[in-house]
Amino acid sequence: MKLTVVGGGSTYTPELVDGFARLRDTLPVTELVLTDPAEDRLELIGALSRRIFARQGHPGTITTTTDPDAAVDGADAVLLQLRVGGQAARQQDETWPLECGCVGQETTGAGGLAKALRTVPVVLDIADRVRRANPDAWIIDFTNPVGIVTRALLRAGHRALGLCNVAIGLQRKFAALLDTDPTAIHLDHVGLNHLTWETAVRLGGPAGEDVLPRLLSAHGDTIAADLRLPRPLLDRLGVIPSYYLRYFYAHDEVVREQRTKPSRAAEVADMERRLLALYADPALDGKPALLAQRGGAYYSEAAVDLAAALLRGAGSPHQVVNTLNNGTLPFLPDDAVIEVPAAVGPKGAAPLPVRSLDPLFAGLMADVTAYEDLALEAALHGSRNRVFRALLAHPLIGQYEYADRLTDELIAHNREHLAWA
Repeated sequence: MKLTVVGGGSTYTPELVDGFARLRDTLPVTELVLTDPAEDRLELIGALSRRIFARQGHPGTITTTTDPDAAVDGADAVLLQLRVGGQAARQQDETWPLECGCVGQETTGAGGLAKALRTVPVVLDIADRVRRANPDAWIIDFTNPVGIVTRALLRAGHRALGLCNVAIGLQRKFAALLDTDPTAIHLDHVGLNHLTWETAVRLGGPAGEDVLPRLLSAHGDTIAADLRLPRPLLDRLGVIPSYYLRYFYAHDEVVREQRTKPSRAAEVADMERRLLALYADPALDGKPALLAQRGGAYYSEAAVDLAAALLRGAGSPHQVVNTLNNGTLPFLPDDAVIEVPAAVGPKGAAPLPVRSLDPLFAGLMADVTAYEDLALEAALHGSRNRVFRALLAHPLIGQYEYADRLTDELIAHNREHLAWA
């Protein structure tokens, strides 16, 4: 079984490689290919990855290449974890929107749109290469913004699913709070990527007992502190939102914070420098503790589980993925990409039924879905007006003066990545 990681020079990659090594019975990888245009980082990460495999006795081979065609040739699955423009582009995404009093974030708002515009054309080019090399290969997208990128892949007819670590992270947290095995926890997880709510937490499967009220009663303060949202808000909502909902529920508070402290991009860039120095040590043969602070917790477990289900019919029977709506949520278009639990196998993902959703959540989902549709049009076809329309539609912007100014800022900061600009 051959797997390819696009963006293999990422500091995330040792987390992924560690998962492949530990979970080799679930996903028996014989060849792992890491590809990245940054050759120096690629060789560094490749060497560490081989040491991780060797330490854990994994018999598979790890190769590196800067040639994407060679990398995807013969691959059974291709994992996308790329960042067009690197951390420098992320730093811009998180700063210039603040000039208009809008949240600066790499996956939502104006910064999220900038990332989508840079990313979608590159991902579609890679996907076309995959289809030419092996039309039966699966593409697993971890590249943000996952919802828009996955929608682009599916609209173009690729065999693709989107993956995010929010659900598996919450599953692990809830299991620890309830002192139970994570496999016993099933989440009624519903929404769009980075716009989700846990409407039930069930023990034993989709039909199991809902322990969400017990969880909120006994551990509401801990959960609220993790989300950085007030405990009374969780009690009034009666659900547990993703921490990304803080950008919507406490937008102005977040903007004030962002204006007075270093950006997350700056923190990550510093962390990456330290990680790369650690990775260069030839004695290091495991992922360092610092990597846990980088983000992407449990990404490797989620990726292995999904790949095993798609390629072998193994893994967990139900997994949270980003896939086509196709009537699952009747208030959204069929071609919207939603993030919900699904039965996953070699034929793809079949979303599980979702209970009727509170208009408080459904309304915001509908608004953001409309934005994502406009964002994808801007990413595929360009033009200043398409960018303006997407920004005007976004619930975190929504005023024409802001949308106008942010359009100019976005284009100015991303011109080298926008062929039409």
